Amino acid sequence: MSKIRITGGEWRSRQLQVTEAPGLRPTPDRVRETLFNWLGHDLTGLACLDLFAGSGVLGMEAASRGASYVACVEQSRHVFHTLKKNVDSFACASIQLFLCDALKFAPPVGRRFDLIFLDPPYGQGWLERIAPRLDELATPAARLYVEAEAPLTQLGRWSVIKAGQAGQVYFHLLESI
Repeated sequence: MSKIRITGGEWRSRQLQVTEAPGLRPTPDRVRETLFNWLGHDLTGLACLDLFAGSGVLGMEAASRGASYVACVEQSRHVFHTLKKNVDSFACASIQLFLCDALKFAPPVGRRFDLIFLDPPYGQGWLERIAPRLDELATPAARLYVEAEAPLTQLGRWSVIKAGQAGQVYFHLLESI
């Protein structure tokens, strides 16, 4: 088991446990710092969805920066167990955890999201499969953060407005067309 730290907000420098699991690669500190520079460091009032939560670091960063609600979805029971321990240690009522497949995730009634994090396992076609569901999950002005094994120009009705690369990870911020 390894650790990763939260880079900003109320919980800056606190660490999360990261369990070993196939395809699990937490977003590196430098990439998260870039992402939250793009988004602005204050996410007060936003509803966020971390659809492939893994370590939960993206959702925890959002909550640390003031998001009013964060849903973290993880399908691996083993990974979910560590995610739950991390969230419980922060005693944060704004984070809700869901143990399910991302394609089957059903948000609480009437809930839509202002910011959606998509960092799925690579090489399995997750982005193409989840794209048709994004309209039902997102508010009209929602932004997406997407990590992928190749550069993107758009995903569904969202177009890339900012992009970067760290090693073999391509990361993107998308807004509605």
